[in-house]
Amino acid sequence: MTDAYHQLANVVEVRDASELKILRAKTLLNAIERHRDYSLIGILRHGDVAGPSVECLVVDVECDDVPPENSAGIQYRERLALCVPSDDEELVEVLALRKSFPILMHLNQGGANSIANLCLYFEASSAVRRTWTPQAFLRRIQWWLEKSARGELHPADQPVEHLFFASKYELVLPWNLAELRKDATRRFVVLRQKERVDGGFTCLLLSVVPGMPQDKTVKHIELLLPPIVHGSVERNPSTLGELADLLSKRNTDLIGPLSTALKEGIGSGGVMPTKNDNGTVILLYIPVRRTATSEPDTVIRRAFFIPISTLDLGVACGALMVYEGRYFQDSLNPQPSAAWREQQVMTMDVRSQNDAAAARRQSGITDAGPPGLLIGAGSLGSALLNLWGRSGWGTWTVIDKDHIKPHNLSRHAAYSANIGEAKAEVVAELHAGVMDGASIVTPIVADACDLNQDSVIQALGHAAVVIDASTTLEYPRLVSGNDTLPRHFSVFITPNGNAAVLLAEDAKRAHCLRTLEAQYYRALIQQEWGKIHLQGHTGTFWSGASCRDISLVLPYSRILGHASTLAEQIQQATASDNARIRIWQRNPELGNVDVHDIDVMVEQQFDLGELNLYIDAGAIQRLRDLRQQAFPHETGGALLGYYDFNIQAVVVVAGLPAPPDSKASPSSFERGTEGLFEAIAEASKRTGGMVRYIGEWHSHPPGQSASPSRDDVIQLVHLALGMADDGLPAVQLIVGETDVQVLQGAAG
Repeated sequence: MTDAYHQLANVVEVRDASELKILRAKTLLNAIERHRDYSLIGILRHGDVAGPSVECLVVDVECDDVPPENSAGIQYRERLALCVPSDDEELVEVLALRKSFPILMHLNQGGANSIANLCLYFEASSAVRRTWTPQAFLRRIQWWLEKSARGELHPADQPVEHLFFASKYELVLPWNLAELRKDATRRFVVLRQKERVDGGFTCLLLSVVPGMPQDKTVKHIELLLPPIVHGSVERNPSTLGELADLLSKRNTDLIGPLSTALKEGIGSGGVMPTKNDNGTVILLYIPVRRTATSEPDTVIRRAFFIPISTLDLGVACGALMVYEGRYFQDSLNPQPSAAWREQQVMTMDVRSQNDAAAARRQSGITDAGPPGLLIGAGSLGSALLNLWGRSGWGTWTVIDKDHIKPHNLSRHAAYSANIGEAKAEVVAELHAGVMDGASIVTPIVADACDLNQDSVIQALGHAAVVIDASTTLEYPRLVSGNDTLPRHFSVFITPNGNAAVLLAEDAKRAHCLRTLEAQYYRALIQQEWGKIHLQGHTGTFWSGASCRDISLVLPYSRILGHASTLAEQIQQATASDNARIRIWQRNPELGNVDVHDIDVMVEQQFDLGELNLYIDAGAIQRLRDLRQQAFPHETGGALLGYYDFNIQAVVVVAGLPAPPDSKASPSSFERGTEGLFEAIAEASKRTGGMVRYIGEWHSHPPGQSASPSRDDVIQLVHLALGMADDGLPAVQLIVGETDVQVLQGAAG
């Protein structure tokens, strides 16, 4: 922004409006002449006639809504200078020319005797220019005067004004600075980062640790100043003298405390300069209060970079003296040096690194999240952890036994330097690089399925929720049989990357992952969208020489897209005690996503000796519906599901209806084969080969129980012989009037 006050110090009067050279000044003059509340008093110019740098329109403006004798001191008629710079990137400035114009909030002030400069806009200048018109600008001036006169420009609930404008230089403080300061022996240095294209740079306040390089560090001094009353925003001072003067206006002494601080640590023997003392940062803590009698609302932190060493700054301030190359305290000088006044300063914005709470505020998250355990630090797991970690949600432990391979980098958060490192340790290290200790991810390099390993047991014991992103079947099926474990969620992305799935147990784990998996498969078989759920597999590639070194061809963009959805959905699901099955099916051509929710049903268990059979109420109800539709005849069909001998289980997913060529009567049923093999193949295809034929089901007539008849036993023998070729037991399920029975047969 142009300092219009200084520009007015060397101006000439323009006698004729036709001599205006700046286009914005011409359009503004036209708007003034058409406005009934504005009167043109004169025109001033600064700079060459052919190319003036500023043209000022001096006006009187009248505001009908300014209350008479208002406490702010705004008058009904005020004389203003509207200073139009030739640079279109700069805004038109408004100077209040009345000598007795009051000091108010939202004034941009220069030096001690500067003309009041109205701060008209809250937005950045680029945003203002986008919609700026002369007519709206004139209305804005009246709005500012009227609101200021009524005391409404700065609402009571609005934060107090900061003291300085934004700067391209900044100092970043540790998130836990207050805690670090409790250690009286701890020392701090300021590390100057690389200068940016615009000339700005960032400095980091760091706690000194052994081995830290000191060649790019500078020293710093911290000062707590007395409270000030908020009001006008100051221009950033360019010299130490200007900084001292503007603080002096607010009854605050800078140089006294600064000189005292510069003497600290200088003993009677003096000190020698060091190579890392190549600059000084002054960090001011300025309490700001709303009124002279109120308690401070906030503490403004503002820093100033001075491009000379602290020792030379001490000499400039008269606090130190140099003798034979050593610096001593100068306590005897009756006439302190004033050389400090011309010393250059660069105003620095002060920011803090995020802690977890700040990350949540910035992410719009109110819940701190649970102590969580993430199983799998692969492509999806690393993306989820990155999203949760940056938003401050949850306290995470990660278990993964794998390491980073070169091909992982195409869709993993890791970098080339991490090749060969354990995935769990890599994601923990990446998190530390973001949060710098504000929150910690604990890595465990282990097989999560080894529930006898101490580290795995302890991690499960400390977790309130476990997220399985391992993309394997072993873990979710294994933990489903252990009722002592915490609530589990399973998340995965389909091999083609076009769909994501969330299986969430309820808080009491009445609906475990095993039954949620089976109900998900049934939805694939029975729902129309199940046809395309696993279609479009992109392909595979060999990542190594082993026959197991096969990886999917899958773009990282699909991983990240679904990870973003899953990260938010898991946050919501943890806030609910209910179980959930939800699928997001994405159209890769259009990018639209369809969401499918599946009602969760209760699971029932049948003890078959060496195996346990599991079937949910939804599958049973479907069989009962088919039985009733066939009355008065019996009916039946093929039974679909899967075996898992690792957990000694057979899980029923669905029962198919009777084929059209079946033969049925009130006392018998003979299943046909028309379309049966195609239906079984389609079910296998839709579920990625997970679901297969496992046996038969049939119903008994109305009023009859599910107790097996002699014919049922004979059928079971035939089933067992047929399944013996694959070494699998046969399952026969009978649906009666009020009960269900399950029989197992195996060839000897």
